Amino acid sequence: HAMDSKVGEVLLYYCYCEVKDPEKLCAWQKALCQHLHLTGKVRVASEGINGTVGGSKVATNLYIEVMLSQPLFKDILCQEDFKSSAGGSHCFPDLRVGVFKEIVPMGIDPKIVSYKETGIHLSPQEFHTEVEQYLSQASQGQSNTILLDCRNFYESKIGHFQGCLAPDIRKFSYFPSYVDENLELFKDKRVLMYCTGGIRCERGSAYLRSKAVCREVYQLKGGIHKYLEEFPDGFYRGKLFVFDDRYAICSNEDIISACRYCGTLWDQYKLCSSQHCRQLVLTCPSCRNKGLTACCPVCQEKELTVTSRASGQTLKEECECTRSRPRVPIERVSQRTLDTGK
Repeated sequence: HAMDSKVGEVLLYYCYCEVKDPEKLCAWQKALCQHLHLTGKVRVASEGINGTVGGSKVATNLYIEVMLSQPLFKDILCQEDFKSSAGGSHCFPDLRVGVFKEIVPMGIDPKIVSYKETGIHLSPQEFHTEVEQYLSQASQGQSNTILLDCRNFYESKIGHFQGCLAPDIRKFSYFPSYVDENLELFKDKRVLMYCTGGIRCERGSAYLRSKAVCREVYQLKGGIHKYLEEFPDGFYRGKLFVFDDRYAICSNEDIISACRYCGTLWDQYKLCSSQHCRQLVLTCPSCRNKGLTACCPVCQEKELTVTSRASGQTLKEECECTRSRPRVPIERVSQRTLDTGK
């Protein structure tokens, strides 16, 4: 059956637009995905839609066709807005389609900071040129630009643009506080922002602009995904983290992160072996063989005693990893040295 073949793809896309009846769009979307045997996650809100779905090539092509002809998205969404990578329905455990307040969870009411106030979109080629200039200026210690990764620490850890500032934050909803706590850092700077597919920059750049401290705010259109299509061996080094069972996709052979136990180069995530911990851990095959499979000593020792609520819902255990990480890190502006080398 062509719809179920293993060799397919994963699509990533979003569309900001006015949705009068999110519940109705949600039901339609769910039926469409089920009909095409697609799995994945789709968020619907009054501000638009954001999805990542996997299935056979036949199915994903049909999906794009239907999405482009849906009256709601007709003049906004285009073929270019779909980022694709090798995969399939096996990359997701199931299909989840739901209505939310925001299509990307920044935790700020869309009425207060709107996607309509975004930064200036740069094509991969324009962004590449900007990064090139920034790196040559920075190496001479005279840059007024910040190359900002607005993803989470576990994403930037395994792959990022050379010379970027990558906030040590655990989720995107901490990004606004990160900006607030580090306003000095952004004062009079040109900011070049990027994320996986571009959606976090839409709201993140709008938030940064609302603070009125930066000289200019630019963002990478289509995100790292589109950049890597044009520059697989460009200024982005390492893997691209994705939110499905693959964890990462690869465009160049560089490994920029290390095993948390022995320090050997390693960038393949596994979930912490402790039952209720949801942390991802970098532990190389030889350390895994020694039984080092947890994110930190606390998890390793406990292999956690089962804690569950009356409802039978399991608790996400807090461990050292989570506790020792400041929720919103404060950058030391003066001491920030750039690692612009490969």
